[in-house]
Amino acid sequence: MMVKVSRNIQMVDLVGQYEKIKTEIDSAIQEIILSARFINGPAVKEFQSDLEKYLGVKHVIPCANGTDALQIAMMALGLQRGDEIITSNFTFAATIETIAFLGLVPVIVDVDTDTFNIDVKEIEKAITSKTKAIVPVHLFGQCADIEPILALAKKNNLFVIEDTAQAIGADYIFSDGKKKKAGTIGNIGTTSFFPSKNLGAYGDAGALFTNDDELAKKCRMIVNHGQSTQYFYEMLGVNSRLDSIQAAILKVKLKYLDGYALSRNKAATFYDKAFAGNKNIKTPSRSKNSSHVFHQYTLVLNGVDRNKLKEHLASKEIPAMIYYPVPLHSQKAYRNAVNEGKKYPVTDKLCASVISLPMHTELDEETLKYITDSVLEFTK
Repeated sequence: MMVKVSRNIQMVDLVGQYEKIKTEIDSAIQEIILSARFINGPAVKEFQSDLEKYLGVKHVIPCANGTDALQIAMMALGLQRGDEIITSNFTFAATIETIAFLGLVPVIVDVDTDTFNIDVKEIEKAITSKTKAIVPVHLFGQCADIEPILALAKKNNLFVIEDTAQAIGADYIFSDGKKKKAGTIGNIGTTSFFPSKNLGAYGDAGALFTNDDELAKKCRMIVNHGQSTQYFYEMLGVNSRLDSIQAAILKVKLKYLDGYALSRNKAATFYDKAFAGNKNIKTPSRSKNSSHVFHQYTLVLNGVDRNKLKEHLASKEIPAMIYYPVPLHSQKAYRNAVNEGKKYPVTDKLCASVISLPMHTELDEETLKYITDSVLEFTK
């Protein structure tokens, strides 16, 4: 007999996570308030330095959010109106939104059927004389296959901008066995610290990563109105600074990021074992080229009515989400991409059949069993 768990189940339990580090978080916030150093204070530089060490990258440039990070990266690289930028079809809209907003031309390509990350073969087919950059999205917690993407970029003189909003802390494993952190491999990496991310602030926040000194210098100017020093404007900029309170929170949480990844992997392993052998469920694939930090745990359903499963879970007070129900090529805002009319069989299939289960650091075995039993009750 299935027994309902005593606590409310969340897609992401930020309250439970906060309760474990409450003293540190409260102290960090109080320190900022008492110092009144709310913008560009010491906490921002301290978090920046800590994240540089963690990632093994020369430069971290904090900013206001992940979408801004993408825009700042493209501005710093000097991309011009009409330049074509190749990116993934199966992802959140911020990636393609930023490309279109800057007057660049989004070229969306299909994804790999197992990892859901951008398909390298499709990138190669999409390159034209107007292509200037590739934006691989490290989706759901593991890296896109970045080594062959780098090779394509070098061959065609293209920039690589890594969208690492969902995979901070993941390791990419090169063919020679070397490892690098997601976001530190291409010309520049971007990330979001939206509260539900693996490293989440308590509001909006983001950052860029690069080993290129000149690119970092440009990014630092752009985030602060294009200023080199106060009231001296060298280039067009934006107002996209990370505030000190968010930096202080992130500095505390960064210490726990690897532990959070272990907790998420433990939950993912429980899910995997519970669903093993069920022909109606395909569990997430692990890439041989990347560790997985499980920003999401996403199933592909086969012969299962997804909406009815979602309703079934809701009736048992279990949340579930669909990332993403409508592919980017079908969205009204992006129908003018140069690849209009192209077919995207993998993306179309995923958008019609994926469902994501609760995934966070506070999932215990009682809760996981209740969730998996409820899914199996409907799908067997």
